[in-house]
This record gives sequence, structure tokens and C-alpha cells, in this order.
Amino acid sequence: MKKKTALLLALVMVFSLASCGISMGSEHAKSDSPAPSAGSWGSELHWEEYDALIQEIRTTTDPVKRVELMHQAEDRLMDTWAIVPIYYYNDPYLEKDYVAGLYADAFSTKYFSRVELANGKDTMNVNLAGEPGHLDPALVSSTGEQVANSFEGLMRYNEKGELIPAQAEGYECSEDGLTYTFTMREGLKWSNGDALTAKDFEYSWRRAAEAGNGADYAYLFEVFADSQYDSKGNFTGLGKSSVEASADGRTLTAHLNAPCPYFLNLCSFYTFFPVHQGTVEASATKALPTGTWANDAGDAYVCNGPFKLKKWNHDSDMTYVKNENYWDADSVKLKTLNYMLSADDSVTYAAYTDGSLDFIDSISNDELGRLFAAGDPELHVADVLGTFYVLFNYNAPLYRELGLDEEQAKVFRHALCLLVDRQYIVDNIGKAGQQSATTVVCPSCADGNGGVFKDRDYYRVDDYQANVEEAKRLLESIGLWDGSALTRTVALTYKVNESESFVQIAQALQQDWGQLGIEVTIQTEDWNVLLDERESGQYEVARAGWWMDYNDPINMLEMWTTNSGNNDCQFGRAAG
Repeated sequence: MKKKTALLLALVMVFSLASCGISMGSEHAKSDSPAPSAGSWGSELHWEEYDALIQEIRTTTDPVKRVELMHQAEDRLMDTWAIVPIYYYNDPYLEKDYVAGLYADAFSTKYFSRVELANGKDTMNVNLAGEPGHLDPALVSSTGEQVANSFEGLMRYNEKGELIPAQAEGYECSEDGLTYTFTMREGLKWSNGDALTAKDFEYSWRRAAEAGNGADYAYLFEVFADSQYDSKGNFTGLGKSSVEASADGRTLTAHLNAPCPYFLNLCSFYTFFPVHQGTVEASATKALPTGTWANDAGDAYVCNGPFKLKKWNHDSDMTYVKNENYWDADSVKLKTLNYMLSADDSVTYAAYTDGSLDFIDSISNDELGRLFAAGDPELHVADVLGTFYVLFNYNAPLYRELGLDEEQAKVFRHALCLLVDRQYIVDNIGKAGQQSATTVVCPSCADGNGGVFKDRDYYRVDDYQANVEEAKRLLESIGLWDGSALTRTVALTYKVNESESFVQIAQALQQDWGQLGIEVTIQTEDWNVLLDERESGQYEVARAGWWMDYNDPINMLEMWTTNSGNNDCQFGRAAG
């Protein structure tokens, strides 16, 4: 009954991080109830301290100190209360019983290159949640699965979750861990038949790292020695000696600025995939210097993985066919891979049940609960590394409109975090055995030094009513609660993509915040629009989440540096 009323509210959404173990900002709850004042805003963020901390993590050679520094970074992030963890991801999907050989890695990517169909067909029909913006490996940030099935890096994951050589036949690492030398497989080709060598990887890595190309993941390349920075300390690209291909294109040598426990993982990640220089540069325009080659299908979409993109009917479907020039083409049994582009769970589930689709990995909450209860053998749940969370725009005008300075705004977000009933969301919306989140970094993440990273909770989730009372005290400490009601109107807009489960979570949050009178308006948007608006800071509160790209905490920490393309909270940036 509690949540059913959420469907009737036309209010606005906000999130409140719960209080707990090492409850950051709790000192504010002890103060009297001052009247809000405009205070200082945007001038004393000191996010350069966080940027420096991440850089120290990247460059330290002491593995124990590195873990300590990463804990400090997570503490600093949580102290903003702008990131509100909700639950830790798992990955449910449905596949027909005649599908064999499909596997997923710990980062939610599905691999179709080893699939065989026992029904005698060589065409597989699958669903992708929605229309990709483009498929340039250096520039994508949310369509890794498709890129991973049409491109390949120096390394890849096998069905056991192990990293194995792919485009490289092997590698050597220096004793100090600072130099990796990869030997390329002989006879590698692009899908158009051109030879592929180490020189293609050098070009592609430099392109992805170069400032101005718009790669959200450019910061990943800061692990390289001789990285280049401008006078303000902004990363601008790789230096001459960062990465070097041999004259014959047979070897690629990477020089790092410190031992990097996840470097081989990076070599399997799509930002580090090669692109065909001639194709990219031939399609470049003044308006789009990175080229238009990845916006459509056909011969212009040159790739090096097991499948190549033959047809793309935008907002409808995509057709991939086997790439006969792939070095391991003999192991690829499928000849065609069809993608249905739809974010409508009811439509895709109907297509799955009538046999039109062989695989789907987006399932409505109601169906998911029923399938779990029935023990459906076609339902699979992959273990993944990732956290679903809500984002606050640190610089949203909302706080100034409420008369809050930066410190008071943190207390406000902290209170909203505590108001989130995570267990209800997990049990009644997620329905896939998710775990309520109490940290940004997911608990199964390794620490890069032989252990598990998580060692604390930033708030408790086992006593929701206690959290609600703490939230009231926090709001009272900044003059927004008088002991029985809000002292002024608090109205927020929560942006979410058009997905049934995420809209239902939005409605649950609307109810949680609404119990104290906070008004939440839910605004649904196309996925690509939501991504753009988060990146540009055109939101107050938004749905978000992070499937880790490699198994190391730095992956969920370095994305929040000032100039990171993934810094959707707008940390360190001037208030608008």
C-alpha cells in the first residue's frame, strides 16, 4: 500500500543518502536550526584535491598505499552525497534452450562469437535496449556489447572469465611492471581485407587519448608514461614514447608511469580497440573531425572482430554477419546476428515468447518475478561488477534557490539519501536478488592487491525508520524542517530513461521523498538524450549506474575527476 500511492503522485524526485557507520556530515545534525542563507557557492569546492588523489593512485608504486588512497577517494566521493547508491547490479537474461556457447563477462558484455544453435539455424535474433548513437569504439560509453562483437583488442575474456590473448598472440611484461610488449598475430586483417598491424593500435590509442576528440574514457590513458598535460594540468594525450609500434608492425610496446594491476584488462576494453585509420580519416569533416564512419552500416564500417555490421535500420533493427577476415573465423558458427532495437520490455518479451527472439537481457519486473518464482530454466543471472545509483547535479540552481550554501547542500542530499527505502526497491522492483548498496564501489570488486576492496558501509539499510528520523534531523539542521513539516517548498525534477523498471524505481523514490513533502516530478527521456543531458549538467537528479569496465576500484573512482567525460555530477566545475 505504501508504494501504490506513488503511482498517483505528480511530484518531483530527489534522493537521500543514508546515515551510518562512518556517517559523513553528521556534525550538521548536532547544530541548531539556522535559517538558510545564500552563502558561498561554487567557489570553494577544492575538487583539485580529489584530482590529485586520483593521480597519486595512478602513479604510486606501493600497492598497500594504493588501496589506502582508493579508500580515501571513495570517502571523498561519499562525503558529497551527490552519488546515491541504490543496489548492486546482477544481470538476468533469457536465452532459448537450443542456444549454446553464449557467455557474459563480469562487466555485463555478452559474447556471441562462440554461439551454436541446436535448432539447426545459423542466424540468431537478439534484443538491444535501444538505438545506439554511434559505434566508434573510442567514443562509445554505453554500447560496449555490440562493439565487443564487431571489434577486438589485444586481449579478450573467454567463457571462464579469464583474460587471454586475442589480436596479440602473446605479451611480455618487464620485471618492474612498467613496460608491456605485445607480439601481434601474423596475418591479421580488417573486415575490408587490409592488413592490421601494431601500427593500427598505436594510431587508435593516440586518437582515443587526444584532447578534443570527445572520448569519455580518455582519462584511462593517463596510466601511460610520457602522458601530456596542458598548463592547467588537463590531460591532452599520449607522448611520443607512451606507446610505440615496431617498424614492421609486429610488436607494440606500452610504457606505463607506474605498475598498473589492471592494464591487461584495459587491453580488452573497447576504448583500446583499434580503428581503421584510412576509413576514419576519409569520413572526417570539419564539424565532426572524428569521422562519420561509425554512424551507419556497410562497407564504411570497417572492423576487426567476429561480426561486421551489414545493415542498420535506425530505431528499428541491425544486422551483423560473420566477418570472414577475422583471425579466428573458424570458431564462429553463426552467420548472422540480428538485433531488434527496442526499449519496450513487453514488446521484447512477447517477441521472445513467440520465438521471434532467441535472447533478451531486458525483462519487466513482473515477468522477472514470475520467472524466478517458477524456476524457469531459460532464465540466467550473471554475476557482474556494478552499482545502480542516483546522481545529483552538484551545481544545480536548486540549492541556491533553497538558500543553501555548498555545505548545507551536502546535508540536504545526505538526508535525501537516507529516505530511500532500498530494500523495498530490491524486493518489489528489482526482483532479481540484487543487494542493497551502501557504497559506491561494489562489494565484490578486488582491491588490486590480492584482497577485496569493500571494508565499510557509509549508512545502514537494516533500519529504515531510523534513517527517516535521521533525515529529518539533518533537514532541521539546515532550516528546512521544523519538527513536523518542511519550512518551504522543495521541488525537484528526476530524469529517467524509458524503461519500466527504472520508472518504477523513480516512482518509489518519489514516494520516499514525498513522505516529508518533497515534490518530485518524473521526466522520462530517450536514453541517448538522458546521457547527453547528464554529461552537460542539464538536470537536477537523474537515474544512473555503472557496470565496471575492469575489476579494480579505480574504475569507479577516476571517472569523477574534474575533466573526465564521465563526471556527470559536474564535480570541480563552475556552477551555472
